[in-house]
Parts: sequence; C-alpha cells; structure tokens
Amino acid sequence: MPTATAPIPNDQEAFWLPFTPNRAFKHAPRLIARAKDMHYVTPDGRAVLDGIAGLWCCNAGHNRDPIVAAIKRQAAELDYAPAFQFAHPKSFELAGRLAALAPADLNRVFFCNSGSEAVDTALKIALAYHNVRGDGARTRLIGRERGYHGVGFGGMSVGGIVSNRKVFGTLLAGVDHLPATYSREHQAFTKGEPDWGGHLADELERIVALHDASTIAAVIIEPMAGSTGVLPPPKGYLERLRAICDRHGILLIFDEVITGFGRLGAAFAAERYGVTPDLLCFAKGVTSGAVPMGGVIAREHIYDAFMRGPEHVIELFHGYTYSAHPLACAAGLAALDLYRDENLFERAKTLEPLVAEAAMTLKGLPGVLDVRTVGVAAGIDLASRPDAVGKRAYEIMARAFHDEDLLVRIAGETLAIAPPLIVSEAQISEIFEKLKRAVRAVA
Repeated sequence: MPTATAPIPNDQEAFWLPFTPNRAFKHAPRLIARAKDMHYVTPDGRAVLDGIAGLWCCNAGHNRDPIVAAIKRQAAELDYAPAFQFAHPKSFELAGRLAALAPADLNRVFFCNSGSEAVDTALKIALAYHNVRGDGARTRLIGRERGYHGVGFGGMSVGGIVSNRKVFGTLLAGVDHLPATYSREHQAFTKGEPDWGGHLADELERIVALHDASTIAAVIIEPMAGSTGVLPPPKGYLERLRAICDRHGILLIFDEVITGFGRLGAAFAAERYGVTPDLLCFAKGVTSGAVPMGGVIAREHIYDAFMRGPEHVIELFHGYTYSAHPLACAAGLAALDLYRDENLFERAKTLEPLVAEAAMTLKGLPGVLDVRTVGVAAGIDLASRPDAVGKRAYEIMARAFHDEDLLVRIAGETLAIAPPLIVSEAQISEIFEKLKRAVRAVA
C-alpha cells in the first residue's frame, strides 16, 4: 500500500475534470504550465494566445506583477482571518472600493468565493429580505431560459441550460423562467444590443398573473448572457424588467459574474445600461482571476431591512469560511488599482468596435450561422452535424489550441471570444485570423 511519502505518478488518472469530456481530454490533453499577460505557455514551451481571459476572469491579463506582489505580501503578513465574528482591514477596504465603483446606492458588500456562491447568496438574501419585512409568502424565484448562474442548487434552479439541470433532480420548488431573449430570425449578425426583443421583458407580467406578485421574491438575469454564447440584452429590455419589478415589489438581481469589471466597457453592466438592480453578483474579474473571490453588492434598503433587533444578534445566518479571505482581498485591491491606473474599462469601450469588426469577418465561413458582439466579447454559432451535436465546436476549440496556439471557449455549438482587456489591436486581429483558420480546417 502506498504511503504518504511514496512517489505518486502524474498520470492524469486521479483528476476528474469539471465541465470537460474526460475521456476525450485524456486522449489529447490540453495542458497549461505558465502564463503572462496575454499568453499561456504549454509544458513544451508553446505560447498560446488567450482569447477567453482564462474563463472570462483574467480581465487585467495574466500574472500581473502588482497582483502577484500584493498576494505575496499578504501571505507573509496574514494568511487567514476568521470570517465569522472577526474581520481584517483589507476586507473593509475592498468593500469600500467596490461600493464606490458600483452605481447608485449599491453600497453593501457581502463576500464569498465564486460566482456560484454569489448567486446562491443573492437568492438567500432576497428570500430573507422579504421574510424579515413580514412578507414571507414571497418565496418564488424567477430565472430565464438559457441563463447560467453557476452550479449551486439555487443557481441551477434559476438557470436555464438543460444540460446543467437534467440529471440533478427537481431542484428548488417554485421557480419559473422568463423566455430567452435571442432570436436568430430577428437578431442575426448583430453588433451590440439588438433592436428586436425588448418586449420579451413583458413576459414577467404573464408570470406575475400566473403566480401573483405576492408570491414572487426576485428575478435574476445576466445583463449579457455569457456562458450560453454571448447574448446581449435587446434595447429597452432591462429598463422594462426594472419597471415591472418595481411595480410589483419584486427584487431584481443582476448576475454580473461575467459582465463585471470592464467586459462591457464599464465597471458593471448596470452602469452601461443605466439600470440599477437591487442585488448585484460579482466574481471572476474582481481579482483578475488570481485568487478565487465573489460577492454580492446590495442596495441600502436591502441591508437596512436586516439591521433590526438586538445589536448582539446575527442579522443574516449565512456566510463562508473563506469570505473576504485576506489573499483574495489583497488581489482584489491590486486588480482594482490596475483597472484604474491603466484605464482598462475605458479601453474596453474603445476596443468594442474593433472586436465587432474582426468578429464579423467570420460571416460566410462554412458552418457559421450567426455572430454576436457586445463589449469585448463575441459569440459565434455553428451548424451542428446531424449525427454529432457539439462536435464541430469541440473540434474547432481543440484545433485552435493544438494547431493555432489560441485558447477559445465553447458552449454547445457556440464559440466564445472574450480576451483580457489588455489585448492589443494587433492581437484582436490575430485571434480572429487564427479562429478563421480553425473554422475552415474543421468545416
């Protein structure tokens, strides 16, 4: 029997990869050993251009010296502080910076460790908010078809991607879904927010009529649906949804795990679209992917509703061992400094038309059905092969990595591009030229 000190073979057998076809991967592994700025480096020394910011998260690029230095300093000073009944200075500093960055009165920050935890936290806050106000019958949660809100049971329940739901049972009770906002017939090859589709927000009125507003706690959506393939919100959609929620006393939650920290040319999509949610979920880009972190920013009236009763009694029975972890807070503060000092949110705004023009050059290639762009992000829909749905996108992703030294993301039969915000104009062209060659090669 092996002992704790015996050599362990590095044979890839023990690791069960997430959201990955494990058997196919282990036939032809895509391994990454190092990273810097816009590139990953494979164990054999190939530089791979990062077309998806790691996993929508490394918005300031990879291995940035200020973030690395901040993590090192923090690890040497304070490795961990208990998150319950105690805190450390940087947790307050980062919360203050995030509150200042968020629009309107989104001022109260609750920390967790991932986007999935941020969503479940927001859903729990929404349910508890109505309860502490004496409106405990509001227990229904409304998501949206094609939405992705992480892998917790709450996030899966309000999410609307069938593969993420179908084998995990009935999930949470009392959940309903708005229709997806995408129509290829009306929106194909759109740059930015499509003209068609704003009326789909009115479907919330139908759901209210079905269940009654007195039973509905919250609506949660991604301002831009990212993981399903970059679906920008139709013009007027978010504004109409906000108005309906206000009319019926329903909380509006924005899942900005992907759209936060510059992806759409502003600190948050809420700022870009001028629509303030009651709760805003963040993660990924808050540390530029360097240390896991997530959280929820709540409006003042949400927080104030809990601040009642004896002062020594816990107001919200929720939290995580690693909420506001010192290393994550240090990384977050350094990342926010980089975003500010290098004007990366403003830079993303100037890059948006360049990404759109480059992405649209894929129109007309074999198997390309649609291209959508918004901010520094693009989604490319592909035609499925009759006998192998999803295989075309998988083969393009693999070919891009192995033959073109390019990292892209796939979601079903959709390719996603969302590079770090430090991407140069030349690199934008390089990304899409490499992608075009991979698409043609697989056709």
